[in-house]
Amino acid sequence: MRAYRHVHTVTFDETNLVGNVYFAHYLHWQGHCREHFLAEHAPGVLKSLADGTLALVTLGCDMTYYEECFALDEVEVLMTLSAVSGNRISMDFDFRRDGVQVARGSQAIACMRRTPTGVAPVPMPAELATALHAFA
Repeated sequence: MRAYRHVHTVTFDETNLVGNVYFAHYLHWQGHCREHFLAEHAPGVLKSLADGTLALVTLGCDMTYYEECFALDEVEVLMTLSAVSGNRISMDFDFRRDGVQVARGSQAIACMRRTPTGVAPVPMPAELATALHAFA
């Protein structure tokens, strides 16, 4: 299975008083990985997000931690597609430092559009479906 790869260097502001990365930053890095993927493989989707014709709504996310990371560690975030169902997309994230898995996460999102009464489901944009297919 092919994974989209995003590399992040941990900054001091991402660590706590003990010196390790605060747990919530891993979820933040999932978002960074997802956004870089869109910028590189589906730039039209970013335009749709910016003009309001599309919203990618996070339905749920999960993280499991195996080892601590610290400031200036280089963390590789590997994103793979785990499932597509209608307008919903599920992704898995593998966090590695020096080739060792330090955390694992998942995220489910839905393709929606904003309406005056809330959000409504929309089909996945073709550009996104094509981009994701390469990482299935």
